[in-house]
Amino acid sequence: IGNTFLHQIVNERKILNPGEVLDLLRAKVITALSQQGGEDARKDGMDMAICVLDTETNQLEYAGANNPLYVVTGSGIKEIKPDKQPVGYMPERSGKFTNHSIQLEEGDAVYIFSDGFADQFGGPKGKKYKYKQLRDQLLTNYSLPMAEQKVRLLKSFNDWKGDFEQIDDVCLIGARV
Repeated sequence: IGNTFLHQIVNERKILNPGEVLDLLRAKVITALSQQGGEDARKDGMDMAICVLDTETNQLEYAGANNPLYVVTGSGIKEIKPDKQPVGYMPERSGKFTNHSIQLEEGDAVYIFSDGFADQFGGPKGKKYKYKQLRDQLLTNYSLPMAEQKVRLLKSFNDWKGDFEQIDDVCLIGARV
């Protein structure tokens, strides 16, 4: 459902503002799932992050539904916080999505991701991987070519997971300016 609506919003209606895309997507999901409200209302939805990069100016637009954006530069890592609300029905969290504008510089790397990486159980004590460990991996490896970063991140994830079952989907997208 989400993919179909996202296609309609971006490709057919040509809406490219990430905050507006998430607002429209949420409205369509709520309608499609008949999420009317009330005690018995289903609270199905999804978390996501959307970025649009102007490759001429290196201006990045980002909006997130529970999923942040990390920007890694030579001076460190910066987290752009998402709105703490899903794309879907959640009456206690239902404001408009915030559109963030970030000026990137040549060599900066940006990353968006699902919670699957950080939530994976493993390690010697069977604990979650956590976001701090993910941030550390991204910061340590960001200057490497993207293909090498992928290899190192997969190794880190699989070493951590060990014999534990993978509990969720894992998606991480990185790009360098």
